[in-house]
Amino acid sequence: MSVNPEIQGKQYPSTPPYLVGREKVREFAKSVFCTDPASFDVEAARAAGHPDLIASPTFGVVIQEQTLHQLIDDEQAGVDFSRVVHGDQRFIFSRPIFAGDELTATLTVSSVKQLGGHSMVTADTEMTDASGAHVVTAISTLVVRGDE
Repeated sequence: MSVNPEIQGKQYPSTPPYLVGREKVREFAKSVFCTDPASFDVEAARAAGHPDLIASPTFGVVIQEQTLHQLIDDEQAGVDFSRVVHGDQRFIFSRPIFAGDELTATLTVSSVKQLGGHSMVTADTEMTDASGAHVVTAISTLVVRGDE
């Protein structure tokens, strides 16, 4: 079964707000071997001009995961998660993510392509802060392997 091309352009409902906690920032930073003191120590972050701990650039995947579940759980989309390989990940920032941010995410399927029997689904997850200002867009391409 291939991915339904009709989902291209589909926008899913926004996620509930995600409060970025200091410990989550620290845990994620450790997991990606970040060494920036501003990701661990509030005083170091403030000395660097940040309002609080600064999240590693790829921290947005933590929030994006919520939106990708919407896509994967959508029966009309036809995405068989057991056949998914992560093909690409990119980020477009308006500003960094900081501890204390309350981020809401909205996923839009920007592209569905067929390539060599496989489906390539590109999804853009736009994250905004509590004021509605854009923070980051996480762009993922999922490769859904075709039947063998």
